[in-house]
Amino acid sequence: MTAIKHALQRDIFTPNDERLLSIVNVCKAGKKKKNCFLCATVTTERPVQVRVVKVKKTDKGDFYKRQMAWELRDLAEVDAKDASKENPEFDLHFEKVYRWVASSTAEKNSFISCIWKLNQRYLRKKVEFVNVSSQLLEESVPSGESQNVAGADEDTLDDYQELNAREEQDIESMMEVCEYAISNAEAFAEKLSSELQVLDGANIQSIMASEKQVNILMQLLDHALSEVDTIEGKLSSYEEMLQSVKEQMDQISQSNRLIQISNTNNGKLLDEIQFLVNYMDLSKGHIRALQDGDLSSPKGIEACINASEALLQCMNVALRPGHDKLMAVKSQQSLFSDLRDTFARRLTNHLNNVFVHQGHDQSSTLSQHTAELTLPKHSPLHRDLLRYAKLMEWLKNTHREKYEGLSRTYVDYMTRLYEREIKDFFEVAKIKMTGTTKEAKGKFATLPRKESALKQETESLHGSSGKLTGSTSSLNKLTVQGSNSRRSQSSSLLDMGNMSASDLDVADRTKFDKIFEQVLSELEPLCLAEQDFISKFFKLQQHPAVMPPLAQVKSFRTRTLVFRAHVSPFVPYSLLLHICVLFFSFGHSRKDMVRLMMNKIFQSIETELNSLIALGDKIDSFHSLYMLVKMSHHVWTAENVDPASYLSTTLGNVLVTVKRNFDKCISGQIRQMEEVKISKKSKVGILPFVTGFEEFAELAETIFRNAERRGDLDKAYVKLIRAVFMNVEKVASESQKTPRDVVMMENFHHIFSTLSRLKISCLEAERREAKHKYTDHLQSYVINSLGQPLEKLNHFFEGVEARVAQGVREEEVSYQLAFNKQELRKVIKEYPGKEVKKGLDNLYKKVDKHLCEEESLLQVVWHSMQDEFIRQYKHFEDLIGRCYPGSGITMEFTIKDMLEYFSSIAQSH
Repeated sequence: MTAIKHALQRDIFTPNDERLLSIVNVCKAGKKKKNCFLCATVTTERPVQVRVVKVKKTDKGDFYKRQMAWELRDLAEVDAKDASKENPEFDLHFEKVYRWVASSTAEKNSFISCIWKLNQRYLRKKVEFVNVSSQLLEESVPSGESQNVAGADEDTLDDYQELNAREEQDIESMMEVCEYAISNAEAFAEKLSSELQVLDGANIQSIMASEKQVNILMQLLDHALSEVDTIEGKLSSYEEMLQSVKEQMDQISQSNRLIQISNTNNGKLLDEIQFLVNYMDLSKGHIRALQDGDLSSPKGIEACINASEALLQCMNVALRPGHDKLMAVKSQQSLFSDLRDTFARRLTNHLNNVFVHQGHDQSSTLSQHTAELTLPKHSPLHRDLLRYAKLMEWLKNTHREKYEGLSRTYVDYMTRLYEREIKDFFEVAKIKMTGTTKEAKGKFATLPRKESALKQETESLHGSSGKLTGSTSSLNKLTVQGSNSRRSQSSSLLDMGNMSASDLDVADRTKFDKIFEQVLSELEPLCLAEQDFISKFFKLQQHPAVMPPLAQVKSFRTRTLVFRAHVSPFVPYSLLLHICVLFFSFGHSRKDMVRLMMNKIFQSIETELNSLIALGDKIDSFHSLYMLVKMSHHVWTAENVDPASYLSTTLGNVLVTVKRNFDKCISGQIRQMEEVKISKKSKVGILPFVTGFEEFAELAETIFRNAERRGDLDKAYVKLIRAVFMNVEKVASESQKTPRDVVMMENFHHIFSTLSRLKISCLEAERREAKHKYTDHLQSYVINSLGQPLEKLNHFFEGVEARVAQGVREEEVSYQLAFNKQELRKVIKEYPGKEVKKGLDNLYKKVDKHLCEEESLLQVVWHSMQDEFIRQYKHFEDLIGRCYPGSGITMEFTIKDMLEYFSSIAQSH
């Protein structure tokens, strides 16, 4: 191993100015046995750098090469695996763990010992040694001598030292003197040994000759030792004095530290006192305002507001830990509580007096509005009370019970006040409505109503503001009478039976419409103003809070109570207030609380509106059309402002009632159509409910023009038109005086004309169906009527067509006994031109008798008969030509003669 060490020093480390201190032959643990050497080296130049170098023998030859090097300062831990047993394995922890197996335990221990000494000398014990025996690490060496020991060991470890230049020169000169120094090394060594012995003897003699000087030196040393003892004594005394000084300095330092702590504590105490003074001190002016402030003047109210806000801020200050144990803080808190209770009591009593006083003042002014259809304005009351809004918010945050008591008092007084006002207001509206009816009772008559006059009346219903008014004729029970008297009556489609004899004119209906609009227009701003005031005065416009988990458990009962309170306006206010508290506790919307309070205050509005609607419907069922349009418009307006408001909800409930009355009205008209009875002695003509539907559609289009609920009218249209269709067919089937085709033709022609003129989009399919029915029955009536003027001729040619249909060839028909040429000439001779004209004249009179004058279909039917007669004539001529060829048989009148007959008959009548 020594030879290898010298070779490594010479070949690898000397060129790099390094000295090799220790070496160990190792291989990697767990792998193939590829040996290498770990070397501990130091540099010869300062600053000294200590390294662990891995050296490997080359594959070719006996040369060594430097493979890897680590700085010793990067070594974190040396693990010897076992401190008590011999184990060649060890680990070196650099940036990663390197596991090695030494060739022997002695080499491993020597290498680890060298690493430990280098760590002690150069790295200040930075490396940690694990599982290494204490003897190996030399823990018995004192810390002060560790560096010297390490240095001595380093010298002993240095088995080989390179010669310097002077030593090399001395050796060379010595070897030059001795010629056999190289050839005979043993003789040269003996010579050197003998010379050394001579020199040692000379040294011993020299030492013995200098005994006197040695004694003198010893005396000097003894004297020096005594001086050292004297110096040590003085140093001990100095040390004792310094020790007392040190104790005094320690005491001074302790005093300074205590003074610093005291100053710090005083500063913190000052901060705490300043905090309490700043945030828990209420000025005398605020205290006076809370105790004796004037709550009736604006300046007094402003002073009370500022004082209450300052008091609330002092009471809500976030105290630091321990403040609540201070007597001064407890005293201030007690003062604040007394001031809060005193001011809350003063504020509650004052606002209670204001509510009572204002309620009496408002009730004293009710008599001024009884003659007019207007509601008293509460804006002065609201304006006066809104001055206390901030104080109400303060009361809400500090005294919930008094806040709730004030709200209960306000709701109670305002409920009674509004109940009287609304009751008187609706009484005036009902008087005006019933007065309209009494005035109209003198106008009962069955005057003819021309179409132009009806149009003028409906057009006069639109004011400059564009609001929908509208009217219609009164509704009588339908009975079919003669054509002379039918047009002299006001036709009715929508009569509900309770005002069957009335014929209210347009002015009466317009007046009703204005009264109903006035009622809604007065109620709407009243409710909105009161709701806005409640939100602002009671501070209910905040956003809803987050519902706690407990609310989810109890929310079902709460929702039940709220639902019952919302449905019934007569819930006791104590229950209503309890519901409000639940709403607050469980985070429900403040809008729901406002709606609950509005339900209590205006509990009579919905009842009075329903009563007014019932009265209007009793006066005239057609009022439901006006009310549906007006109520829909106001509901739509209210929902655009606030869909969840009390006004929107209440009007929506009333709108359901109006819509129900409207549906009941439509159902009543359909029932009346089904109950129609026709006269057996007079012709039917245009049925009354057909003209009634026309008038209804004209006026409904006027009323519902640009209305929000057009869909309701469209549904009613569909129901009514289907009922009209069905009952027209029913009356036509039951008619005895007028042919069924005439009844169907005239009435469906009238329906088609009405729908084409009004252009109702939802009835387009019914319009086409009416046209189809009118055309079909016109054709059927013409064909059936034309068989009478040429009856025998028609029967003859029908028989000819029957034979051809049975398979007889057309040219062989003339050989049939009943249809030979003689029979054909006989039949043709029975219908000369004069007889044909006479038959057509009788036919014209019969058609004129069947048709009514109002529909003006006589000429249309006569023209259709002319076309059909010409078609039959051509058909007869064609049959004669095909079945009787070459016979020369022709009709005794021509097409030109027929045209002249039809024209002369039409002109003569």
